[in-house]
Amino acid sequence: MSFTAAVAGASGYAGGEVLRLLATHPDIRVTTVTAASSAGRRLGDVHPHLAPLAELVIEETSPQTLGGHDLVFLALPHGHSAQVAEALERAGDDALIIDLAADHRLADPEEWRRYYGGEPADPWTYGMPELLHAGEDTARAQRAGLARTRRVAVPGCNVTAVTLALQPAVLAGLVDASSTCATLAVGYSGAGRAAKPHLLASEALGNLAPYGVGGSHRHIPEILQNLRTAGAADPQVAFTPVLVPVSRGILATVVAPLAAGADADAIADAYRVYDDEPLLEVLPTGVWPATAPVIGTGRALVCAAVDRRSGTLIALCALDNLGKGTAGAAIQSANLALGLPECTAVPTIGVAP
Repeated sequence: MSFTAAVAGASGYAGGEVLRLLATHPDIRVTTVTAASSAGRRLGDVHPHLAPLAELVIEETSPQTLGGHDLVFLALPHGHSAQVAEALERAGDDALIIDLAADHRLADPEEWRRYYGGEPADPWTYGMPELLHAGEDTARAQRAGLARTRRVAVPGCNVTAVTLALQPAVLAGLVDASSTCATLAVGYSGAGRAAKPHLLASEALGNLAPYGVGGSHRHIPEILQNLRTAGAADPQVAFTPVLVPVSRGILATVVAPLAAGADADAIADAYRVYDDEPLLEVLPTGVWPATAPVIGTGRALVCAAVDRRSGTLIALCALDNLGKGTAGAAIQSANLALGLPECTAVPTIGVAP
């Protein structure tokens, strides 16, 4: 079966990565691309690397241009995608909608108002198939929800890294998630493609720059939401992302106090919950995750180590912020919602050197 797709926000990094993966998808055909300031241009002029789709002409983003497709991917700024989705619904369009922005991620409306401002939109099915649920379903519950949804909210890239790093230990009750500290090295593409002075190469090269410090980063409530899903009663996280001079990639280092009785053997057992995950690899202690092997892929590398002296768990996750952190999760979730093999068109082979 073949499905048609439209991608809104096609000129940005996230939209471009979605298109790169869709260009290899045997069951999804991109027929429409839209954007704002680049409307009227060939897609190949904006994304020269997308040769198979180069002749598509970028159109204005509207319900009329997006309507009539089997799937719509919304790679739009926060606050815009909810408006577009609402307009499509008013027009009676029944497309599967995959939102890469934050508009539909948070279940708590007060958290939305606190971190994003304005009135929240309804939460959609969360697009992280590997999200662990406390209870009997554990690793199957999120996939079951995605298999029956028509609305998907793709997670934040930083959120994915922190969640994948720590959630097995939370699920097993081996850490105190109320005292979590997460420090992330983040590539510049996570900041988007808009021209801003602090994103210039002359500012970025040779520089490490923290941002969203002091509890202000918008991904914090989403991280806490996921840790609660995994069974944490009152999670808290001191979250500090740091821009590093690379284009792509996230390396998350997450530290949490060990619960009473937790040891290295128990931690190793807890992370075996990932054994059947096709896109997650748990590395043995002493083989630490790095971003290079996962760049350009939808994979993530995870490792957890016990620091006996400090009584803490050190959990790490490396992923491509545009791959597993964004577009890979979007395609993975779309496949589940369409009844297709989950990893179709999700790349697993990186680029080296």
